[in-house]
Amino acid sequence: MVAGVTFADTPTAPDGPPEGPPAGNAAPYSVSELANALKRTIESAYGFVRLRGELSKVTRHASGHCYLTIKDDRAAIDGVVWKGQVRGLACQPEQGMEVIVTGRITTYPASSKYQIVIETMEPAGVGALLAQLERLKAKLAAEGLFEAARKRRLPATPAVIGVITSPTGAVIRDILHRIRDRWPCRVIVWPVVVQGDAAAAQICAAIAGFNALSPDGPLPRPEVLIIARGGGSVEDLWAFNDETLARTAAASAIPLISAVGHETDTTLIDFVSDRRAPTPTAAAEMATPVLAELKAIVADRQARLIRAVARLAEDRGARLTAASRGLPRPADILALASQRFDLAAGRLSAALQKNAAAHERDLIRVAGRFSPGLLDRPRRIKAERVSDLWRRLPPAMERRLGRAADVLTNLDKLRQSFNPDGPLKRGFARVHHADGHLARAAGDLKPGEAVRLVFQDGERGAVVAGGAGAAPAARPARKSGGGVDQSDLFGEG
Repeated sequence: MVAGVTFADTPTAPDGPPEGPPAGNAAPYSVSELANALKRTIESAYGFVRLRGELSKVTRHASGHCYLTIKDDRAAIDGVVWKGQVRGLACQPEQGMEVIVTGRITTYPASSKYQIVIETMEPAGVGALLAQLERLKAKLAAEGLFEAARKRRLPATPAVIGVITSPTGAVIRDILHRIRDRWPCRVIVWPVVVQGDAAAAQICAAIAGFNALSPDGPLPRPEVLIIARGGGSVEDLWAFNDETLARTAAASAIPLISAVGHETDTTLIDFVSDRRAPTPTAAAEMATPVLAELKAIVADRQARLIRAVARLAEDRGARLTAASRGLPRPADILALASQRFDLAAGRLSAALQKNAAAHERDLIRVAGRFSPGLLDRPRRIKAERVSDLWRRLPPAMERRLGRAADVLTNLDKLRQSFNPDGPLKRGFARVHHADGHLARAAGDLKPGEAVRLVFQDGERGAVVAGGAGAAPAARPARKSGGGVDQSDLFGEG
């Protein structure tokens, strides 16, 4: 063990001078041959080492490789992390971080330097983790992610709440129980792991997933998010100190409550969230109002409103009564106008009669100027028109009565055409069942059924002979009045 480095089995140098031919007869090495020989020797001797030290000169190349130096108070060694190993590191290398790395020692022949190819890296204790956290906090604070001005207010009465936590354990049960007691609303749980390497990525995906939901979709978008986890050590809660998670939480369009750990636990997500709750139960209380308290507030304000309206109505009524005392009575206001109206109405009748008499006198005076024949002319014209209308009245009445008689005659003919006894006069007969109903088709008659035949001059009974489709028996035709006897189709009754 030298300078905090754990080495694999190290070969010891042999005692005494090296064996071989004298120096004068030794075959010379080329520089590359010697460099490659040293490289093979070192790699085979130090194929695995575990090294602890402080990082310095951390450089991320455009190719994706990371170059750095690991040092202590007395020595330093260069190191490299190839591109494929950078993302898999437990912590990302930063200047001044104390870490423990594992890898293999190799050389770089072009400059005759040796270096360590790092495969794993982890912080060297809690102190290193906290130092890394403080540097990240300072970086995000400088970007303004912790500013109070960018934090949003939580909705007063949320209809949908999203919870990002583990689906098992006491945390989700406490949150659901507290929300159910305080405020009846819909809770959507996005299950994630809350510890380990995969926790930060899953929580980031949950925040982005909730923000991508549509407010009116089948799964509604929450109005507030709760990220919750129970207490634990710094290492257990380290996933919530992830830089990507902090930036995702800060960019969330939905207000976010952080409820990670206990009241004394502090993680990076607490600084970027809109509210920080000391416990998951407290987060549920922050996100929801108390329904009973709201009902009490509404009832109290309703009672105050009723009292205020009653006082306002009483005050306005008192003011109206006071104002009415200073006004004259309506009867007093209308008395003078009513008196004038009565006087005008009494004078109106006499004035109308006087006006009519004056116009009558004027008419007599004007009519005296005309000759008697001129005055009789309108009367003569009116008498001539009356005489003309009297002469034209009888022909018009005769024509109107004639048209009405024609219409009546046509209606009577139509009535007679619908008379059911009309065809009987032309030699037809009606067939009735025994109950009096009319037989309208041959299928209505059954063999052996008694029927009645109705003729113009009377009725006869008959019996239906033969089955359906059977031809009646031929009988000699008898003439009666030049026609065929209808009883040929039926048996005699």
